[in-house]
Amino acid sequence: MSKAFVREDAEADEEEDFEAPTLPPGTKNYMTAGGYRRMKAELMHLLDVERPEVVRTVSWAASNGDRSENGDYIYGKKRLREIDRRIRFLTRRLDVAEVVDVAAREPTDQVFFGATVAYQTSRGERQQITIVGVDEVDPAHRHVSWISPIARALLKTREGDSVQFMTPSGPETIEVLEVHYDASAG
Repeated sequence: MSKAFVREDAEADEEEDFEAPTLPPGTKNYMTAGGYRRMKAELMHLLDVERPEVVRTVSWAASNGDRSENGDYIYGKKRLREIDRRIRFLTRRLDVAEVVDVAAREPTDQVFFGATVAYQTSRGERQQITIVGVDEVDPAHRHVSWISPIARALLKTREGDSVQFMTPSGPETIEVLEVHYDASAG
């Protein structure tokens, strides 16, 4: 086996470890129904659309002769490894996902997984977050993981409760203003 192939495999293993968000030992991979659907759709797109296109490109590039200086072949093989790594990751995560159907939850003012929580900081700032699975985190949309410090502090609180948690700048007290469950939020 040539050195190039050994290095290639080592890079793939290194990148795979980097991508996977970790769960605390012994916990389930909770996921909203919407997050599960998005990850499943991504997996199907990779399997049905992207991977076959890249395989066609690599096959065509390989038929052109010298592969050592063939950019289409080299880039295609690299892209194929990325796609295969993502497919393995999505398959593993979806296999162990514990889907929580927020729409089936009885109406409550208590914070559980899938809740959208409006709260006020001690400085009077109003914030809103949605508590989702580790694979669904999206800071731009204020979706935080259920294992994040703020989510852990908020879990099982109710509207009107005040809770303190540690932030990088020290302890912060927040007051829960509103709790609701939106099936489309996850």
